[in-house]
Amino acid sequence: MKNPSFATRWNLDLIDALYGQWQANPESVDAKWQAFFEGFELAMDRGDASPASAVKEAGQDAAALSDYARKQARFVGAIYSYRSIGHTQAHLNPLDEEVMLNPRLSLARLGFDEGELDEVYDTGNYMGGMKMSVREMISRMSDTYCGSIGVEYIHIQETPRRRWLQAAMEPILNQPETSREKKLHVLDKVVQAETFEKFLHTRYVGQKRFGLEGGETLIAAIDALVEAGPSLGVEEMIIGMAHRGRLNVLANILGKSYEYIFHEFSANYIPDTIHGDGDVKYHLGFDSIARNSKGESMILQLAANPSHLEAVNSVVEGRVRARQRMLGDTEKRSRVIPLLIHGDAAFAGQGVIAEVLNFSQLKGYTTGGTVHIVINNQIGFTTDPSEARSSRYCTDVAKMIEAPVFHVNGDDPLAVVWVTELALRYRQEFHADVVVDMYCYRRHGHNEADEPSFTQPTLYRKIEAHPLVSEVFAACLKKHGFLSVEEEKVIRSRYQDLLDRAFERERERETKSGASAKENGWKGRFHGSTAIYQPPYSFEPADTGVNKEKLDHIARALTRVPDEFKANPKIVRQLDAKRAAYEGGAGIDWAFAESLAWGSLLLEGTPIRLSGQDSERGTFSQRHAVLYDSETRTPYIPLLHMEGRQAQFCIHNSLLSEAGVLGFDYGYSLDYPNMLIMWEAQFGDFANGAQVMIDQFIVSSESKWQRISGLVMLLPHGYEGQGPEHSSARLERFLQLCAEDNIQVCNLTTPAQYFHALRRQMRRDFRKPLILMAPKSMLRHKECVSAVADLTDGHFNTVLDDPLAPAKADRLILCSGKVFYDLAERRRTDASWGDTAIVRIEQLYPFDADELLRVAGRYADTARSIVWCQEEPQNMGAWSFVAPRLEELFGRKAVYAGRKESASPAVGSLAMHKRELAVFLDRAGGVQ
Repeated sequence: MKNPSFATRWNLDLIDALYGQWQANPESVDAKWQAFFEGFELAMDRGDASPASAVKEAGQDAAALSDYARKQARFVGAIYSYRSIGHTQAHLNPLDEEVMLNPRLSLARLGFDEGELDEVYDTGNYMGGMKMSVREMISRMSDTYCGSIGVEYIHIQETPRRRWLQAAMEPILNQPETSREKKLHVLDKVVQAETFEKFLHTRYVGQKRFGLEGGETLIAAIDALVEAGPSLGVEEMIIGMAHRGRLNVLANILGKSYEYIFHEFSANYIPDTIHGDGDVKYHLGFDSIARNSKGESMILQLAANPSHLEAVNSVVEGRVRARQRMLGDTEKRSRVIPLLIHGDAAFAGQGVIAEVLNFSQLKGYTTGGTVHIVINNQIGFTTDPSEARSSRYCTDVAKMIEAPVFHVNGDDPLAVVWVTELALRYRQEFHADVVVDMYCYRRHGHNEADEPSFTQPTLYRKIEAHPLVSEVFAACLKKHGFLSVEEEKVIRSRYQDLLDRAFERERERETKSGASAKENGWKGRFHGSTAIYQPPYSFEPADTGVNKEKLDHIARALTRVPDEFKANPKIVRQLDAKRAAYEGGAGIDWAFAESLAWGSLLLEGTPIRLSGQDSERGTFSQRHAVLYDSETRTPYIPLLHMEGRQAQFCIHNSLLSEAGVLGFDYGYSLDYPNMLIMWEAQFGDFANGAQVMIDQFIVSSESKWQRISGLVMLLPHGYEGQGPEHSSARLERFLQLCAEDNIQVCNLTTPAQYFHALRRQMRRDFRKPLILMAPKSMLRHKECVSAVADLTDGHFNTVLDDPLAPAKADRLILCSGKVFYDLAERRRTDASWGDTAIVRIEQLYPFDADELLRVAGRYADTARSIVWCQEEPQNMGAWSFVAPRLEELFGRKAVYAGRKESASPAVGSLAMHKRELAVFLDRAGGVQ
């Protein structure tokens, strides 16, 4: 049977059901039904009657009414179509003269013909509801969504957010009224950016700078944030970006002097560093205070980062979170905001993008929303987008968190500025991420010495023929009477003159031989960087003991739960056991020592943050820092209920991420050095997934950028027969990265050592990252316990002497970590071991040679052999690191006792594991 509409008397029950569903939640029904119900209600105006009953009562008039309702529905549906897919025929690419039209937005596909263009219908929720002709509606929607701006936001499920965006964009057709002064200001910023790039290109021919040519509108976009931010409550903005355009941002947004930038281009330039090697100019960070045209100020911080492109994103988020905490901006998180500037290929290709987006709204990691700007060069290094991603847009990954995406033509600076301002307003309104995808191009190759036409000949013919952004924009302004030829000349000459004068001053400075930095006009050491000075590393013991009265107070808080709290009986037994051990003065296990250290720091005013996968409970069910009511799952955190606590304790189960979360916590540590910040891997080898963060930031940031961090990395490590994936934290990799006292690498053997190591981290006048090979089986090892007196009276020891030292050693075994307990057990049960001394190196780096010689020297003098014993394979662990140091220290080679070389960290069989253990323990004891 042919029905005039999908809404007829033949499906009345279905219509009524869908109508009720639509009334409860419009988004719960198909888009066609949404459009139908909106249009039908407006057209019929039948009070409380349902569409189904209306059709039924209409009888023979149903066909006529349905025809009107169908057109009304098509009208509202057309509005939805433009909102949904209008971006697909927006003029986004500045290199395209014509735009491919989307057939789905043709008049026929929208359900109308030429003869119906002047028919008038209700607009539904468009413009607050009004009568409008089909012609006017299409014209307005096309101007709004198919001009220089294409917007994706229909994927946002929260209706208020969509309505807010519509209210901001649709009444003004996404083309706000802009004063002449603002137009000229925007032109000024574009010209400033272009002149700077052209100057560097001609003065420093062939030198890499990763210029912004083709994307200079970025400077106008960031400037728009500086202009609008203060009135929206923004006091600080921390910026993360890769190298492309960084020099331009440094000079023309953050105000780094032209002279110093030219100085960095000099062939004789040697960077100032405490020690280390510095970094190339387009990786450096910078801090400044920027003022907008109203005189309002904003603190700007550009984070230093390596060439690992998007790796800096999570670091910036952590820094922002730290600043928000320090300023008390933890509710709305609107005073300090992150700005991340991306490349198109990297945004689509780098996994850390998804990780950072994923934690954007998680309680332990949110910063209240990030403004993302994509410099969309429409190419990678040499790779075409068709080879680089599977989605239409490079920004499609942002839809996973329902972020609105503004695609905008970079040759229309006013449009770019508008959507950037709108993005900031959205961020401040909803505390959520938002993306500005600025389509532009890269006038040169990946770097200035590269030849892009080798692989992209047609693209670069277009680029070569394309005018500068400022020329396009200035022509438009002159056409509409906003700019005169003379005014344009003044703007262009102003920046050229500034650069010429700065260049001459720098050239004169370089010609002065033997003049001091002050005489030459520099502000002093580290001018032009974010360098931070700290004292050199010292082995001097820190005062980390805690008096007994204070420890008693902490222990009571840790083992007490409220009467009304229904704790799991197994946990209650654990708490009772911990309390009994403490009261007995001995038997303090690893997890309890950790909690006591935390409690002591909190009482002293040192805040603490721990994050990682399953960190609340602990991977091995050892920590239980957060207890949950067995009936209601209400959390209870003992350390937050400790009387006298002066600082905040934050512990978060992280998302299943290593690179993103470790970068976040590293960034946090940069801006909050007075907080003990720890990242915990579920197993030590999980750090493999964060290797970029370790190599490029944690171990090298002080050398490259003079940025300091006290981050603690807890990496569960130890060979318990659990196979290759859960044995090794790759100790050898960290030791290979050690130099210039950059990090501390420890493999501890007692809870007291762990207690003092955590406190030592915050009780010295310098900060260094601490890499801890954390235990697994030692968490419950009956011998791996400490006395209360070890916590009150002791301090951290880089080397531990043998507690059962022989008067005269026949053999000296040196080791680190869990293998000590295997060695001690074998010595206890095997009489053939005779007078063997076992000395533990607790801190492998910085290597305390003097202390090792003091402790082990008396054994080495009489020992026939010195043995290094480890449980890792010979090509892993600490052997390669310690062997030359031991030989230099004791004047002879040490004997290796451990597993043989292996491509894999460990065997997969428990039986083989035990056999290997027995073999290398025999070798350590002298059994061939």
